[in-house]
Amino acid sequence: MARKARAKAKRRKTTITKTARRKKTVRKTKTIRKQAAKKASRLPARGKAPTAKVAVKQGPVGQRPQPATVKPLPSPPRPTAQEQRIGVVTHYYSHLSVVAMQLEPGATLREGDTIHIRGHTTDFTQKVESLEVNHAPVNEAGPNDDFGLKVSEHAREHDIVYKVRS
Repeated sequence: MARKARAKAKRRKTTITKTARRKKTVRKTKTIRKQAAKKASRLPARGKAPTAKVAVKQGPVGQRPQPATVKPLPSPPRPTAQEQRIGVVTHYYSHLSVVAMQLEPGATLREGDTIHIRGHTTDFTQKVESLEVNHAPVNEAGPNDDFGLKVSEHAREHDIVYKVRS
């Protein structure tokens, strides 16, 4: 009988300690979550860029500081009246200094034409000296041709190609 009583008491203690452990664990996780939330509120959100700091003008004492005016970025230069948009660069092969480009419907490009390639960081004018369709030199390329054009400077995808009228 004493044996059963000891076993019962042992079981009771174990149950109580498990419950106590569980409660402590719950308390711990709640405090950890609170600490993590505090830390997260101090840091910028994950995956988002930190907000830009704006310079603040200091005014007389007692007045609120006013944010400095932010200048907008300049707009890209527009093509002149002597330029006609004929296509877009689809790929640039740096080891060959060749662009693959797609012409707009109704546009043609011939050897000897002067073109102006303009993009976000690209802006140069050159004369067309070499045109190739399927690795064969040609004198003229139309809108349905997949062709390569030798260029003198670096060009990028999505740069716009203009034909300079002479």
